Amino acid sequence: MLIRIRLGPNVRDFDYVLFDLGGVLIQVGGVRAMGDLAGINDDREVWRRWLTCRWVREFERGRCSVAEFADGVVADWGLSIGAEDFAEEFRLWTGGLLDGARELVESTRNHVRTGCLSNSNALQWPEYVRSGIVDHLDLVFLSHELNLIKPDREIFDHVLDVTGSPPDRLLFLDDNELNVVAARAVGINAVEVRGVDQARDALLELGVLPAP
Repeated sequence: MLIRIRLGPNVRDFDYVLFDLGGVLIQVGGVRAMGDLAGINDDREVWRRWLTCRWVREFERGRCSVAEFADGVVADWGLSIGAEDFAEEFRLWTGGLLDGARELVESTRNHVRTGCLSNSNALQWPEYVRSGIVDHLDLVFLSHELNLIKPDREIFDHVLDVTGSPPDRLLFLDDNELNVVAARAVGINAVEVRGVDQARDALLELGVLPAP
């Protein structure tokens, strides 16, 4: 579901548009795959458990090794596969760019500076780099490099410090409701979108992109 927001008349006056990567610009199969492994059918519950899991948070803040992460997740979630097999499956959850992702970022960059704000990790980040999308971004905020993670307030405060922008001059597009709510709590304009088409619709609605 696309969460819509209403802004004032100067909706084009953003300093940056920040994209989440996985689920917005890059293919990911993690939520459903993790649900299948754990026997959980509710995607929202999988997301909640994933984002609050100690080992996920540690790994995506760059604070534990791949082996520690995999061992911890397998134990915490009661998975029936071994840690090495889980680590390999996890690495493969990330696919290539979604259709139209590069074109969307390029067209957005013609009107406003762009960046990404993404929970990331040492296993999957090389796949993101190979996609080439980073070359089209002005700023890159990665959890495993910053030792900060969404949806914690500290990562949004860091973004505000680096950009030097008032929060209402940032637009953040993310596919997870918890992250959107957290961004809004610090005053950042945030919209929940899934995939390129919903991201484009939000940018059109908010006047970042001109109507076709």
